[in-house]
Amino acid sequence: MSDQTTENTWRQSIDDYRDYLRFERGLSANSIEAYLRDVDRLRAFILENGTPKEPAAVIAADIEAFMASIYDSGAGDTTQARTLSGVRSFFAFLLHSDRIETSPTELIESPKIARKLPDTLSYEEIRRMIDGIDLSAPLGHRNRAILEVLYCCGLRVSELVNLRLNDIFAEEGIVRVTGKGNKQRLVPIADTALRQVRHYLDQRRTMPVAADSADILFLNQHGRKLTRVMIFTIIRKSAAAAGIAKTVSPHTLRHSFATHLLQGGADIRAVQELLGHESILTTEIYTHLEMRDLRRAMEMHPLAHPATDENSMVETLHEKHTNN
Repeated sequence: MSDQTTENTWRQSIDDYRDYLRFERGLSANSIEAYLRDVDRLRAFILENGTPKEPAAVIAADIEAFMASIYDSGAGDTTQARTLSGVRSFFAFLLHSDRIETSPTELIESPKIARKLPDTLSYEEIRRMIDGIDLSAPLGHRNRAILEVLYCCGLRVSELVNLRLNDIFAEEGIVRVTGKGNKQRLVPIADTALRQVRHYLDQRRTMPVAADSADILFLNQHGRKLTRVMIFTIIRKSAAAAGIAKTVSPHTLRHSFATHLLQGGADIRAVQELLGHESILTTEIYTHLEMRDLRRAMEMHPLAHPATDENSMVETLHEKHTNN
């Protein structure tokens, strides 16, 4: 098989994989781009190192060599794991479509990575962000509505920018959210957030609206759909104005939404449904936040700081009881 034929086979396989991700899995354009980036990196490695092979001829040793090159490039464990996950998905597609009999990634182990706990804000910090928005500014009501909806409904930024006017059911107090894989869920919205959306809609009626964005809820000053970058900018400016030094993103508000619900006693299955998580394991990371809080509280317990001997430990406990 010529090098050109091999290249064409790769291109066709990747094109078919793109269609699979888009139409069968219903992934967003950003997710598809990330998956294809990993596969294209593998394609380039296979074609440029040794004898070029078509996808069906790739073996485990090729994958190991490719992952070694990723490691040698200085990539961290998270990047390595994500790259291998993308490559695994590609070969799973080839297996599913009967183009290969076994996946060369089957026995390749992912690097162990520590699961990072998401950053959160306190309710007081979020309140400062929301209350700090100047409602007399031209887009003040819109910006406040964005913050209120993100925090009140726990939306992903992609879900927020794709909200349409008919996704707001004001009388029922419900928002229809289209999440990953075009899966829809219904999320309650608090009266305060809904009231702010109404204020923004009153303001929106006086704005120019582009024909292709007429049904989009949140628009920019030119009447077009907001981008993810614009939402990030709004959030970061609001955090800075509120005197919050930590890096704050739309996802920070989503994490805070989940954490505050669990702190308030919400059932984790309900939180899973509200967040649109397919697996309860994804939601359980927020229970780790709760455990961190519990461990911090336990540091106040006298036995959390072992005394040098048994007598001094007893003395410590005695002092605490006599002081109460």
